[in-house]
Amino acid sequence: MKIDKKYSQLLTAIIMTVALDTTMTFTMTTINSGWTSGFIQRFLMGWAIGFAVALPTSLLVIPLARMIVKRIVSE
Repeated sequence: MKIDKKYSQLLTAIIMTVALDTTMTFTMTTINSGWTSGFIQRFLMGWAIGFAVALPTSLLVIPLARMIVKRIVSE
């Protein structure tokens, strides 16, 4: 099963957001609280909040970043 090409930008943003949010949330939760009881709950709560902020941000920033790169990179 393939997904229509028109969703490629959205899928790119979702995949990038999941990868970055998971990595950053795991790192920051570990640094701030260590491997203590309740780690998984704190990680998942932080991840959910981070994802809710990061996905809309990605949807706005990725097209802007592509436009900036297109302007500063020679063809």
